[in-house]
Amino acid sequence: MNTLPDRRIVIPALGITQIFAWGSTFYLPGALAPLIANDTGWPYDLIVAGVSLGLLVAGVASPRVGRTIAAKGGRPVLATGALLLAAGLAGIGLATSLLSYLAAWIVVGLGMSATLYDAAFSTLGGMYGSKARTAITTVTLFGGLASTICWPLSALLAEHFGWRGVCFFYAAIQIAVALPLHWFVLPRAASSKAHAVTATRALPILRTDEYTLFALLAAVLTLAAAILSLMGTHLLPILTARGLTASLAVGLGALLGPAQVGARVVELLIGNRYDSVWTMVASAVLVAIAALMMLFAFPLVPVAIVLYGAGNGVGSVARGTVPLALFGADRYPVLMGRLGVLLLIAMAIAPYIGGVAFETGGADLTLIVLTTITSVNLVLVVLLRAITWRNRVLA
Repeated sequence: MNTLPDRRIVIPALGITQIFAWGSTFYLPGALAPLIANDTGWPYDLIVAGVSLGLLVAGVASPRVGRTIAAKGGRPVLATGALLLAAGLAGIGLATSLLSYLAAWIVVGLGMSATLYDAAFSTLGGMYGSKARTAITTVTLFGGLASTICWPLSALLAEHFGWRGVCFFYAAIQIAVALPLHWFVLPRAASSKAHAVTATRALPILRTDEYTLFALLAAVLTLAAAILSLMGTHLLPILTARGLTASLAVGLGALLGPAQVGARVVELLIGNRYDSVWTMVASAVLVAIAALMMLFAFPLVPVAIVLYGAGNGVGSVARGTVPLALFGADRYPVLMGRLGVLLLIAMAIAPYIGGVAFETGGADLTLIVLTTITSVNLVLVVLLRAITWRNRVLA
């Protein structure tokens, strides 16, 4: 009889590595891009484009990562991801030209594919199967603190050691903290039977009657990822364009972190009492309401930001738990890898689309684009809920 890995050890370990995986990649340009531009003279937009390039690379690599986790477990994948992040971050710190800077982001992107949520969720799904929901939710609690911890930390380190020193520090964190946690805490193999079934393709990845459901889920998660990336990039410019001071905009933006974590705590406490698809419905409703309030009731922007943060917070949980609930643990790592392609590419492209909208029509057009995406996503989520409800009734 196999003993499941101790959640009291595995979850905090993955949670800590998620903080620094997100903080040193997705959130890195937010803290360092102005400093890099001032120091090097490289165009600001191309500096920020580094993370988009990394996300594109991560999306392309995501299916291979999912298959590898299915075949060998998460331990070697996450450990390799930490090494790749360390190499890429060191490359950013050593970059002497824009070309070498962007090349380093390609390496970071490979590391992102093997260390961010999708890889962590797949690892937890392989270890705990259908009981992974609570573990996934708890790991996202840690991940939600990435910007709250790493933005001030990056600013503090940059003040004393420069932006290059920040990159070297995060590279060292990957070697000294993330690598040993992944290698020594995670088991050598998890749910080997499930891995063997998926790896050898003894069962089809999707049955014929599941393709529509999977396509709908992929569309929902892709739009949610686009919303996350668009808002994460353009929220502060939208607020300042609407007349708020920079300091007030930053203060309101700081509401996002607590709102995300608070919503995830609620999900952790009561989530097991209902179908995980309802978490996705709640996320879509909250985000759609927030977008409408930003567009039509701007004086209520603090409420809108809190609602958006809460919706995004539980949306990250749904991203990991709904595929597990709908398709089971055996196929979960491979399907998460497939879903990751569109998710990460959407996160890479959405900021550019938002930037074009902002340049063309300012904050109003950007919010119209955001409201349109959130409305479409809400319709698709309701359709997904209806299909899963029908399937349950017919089963």
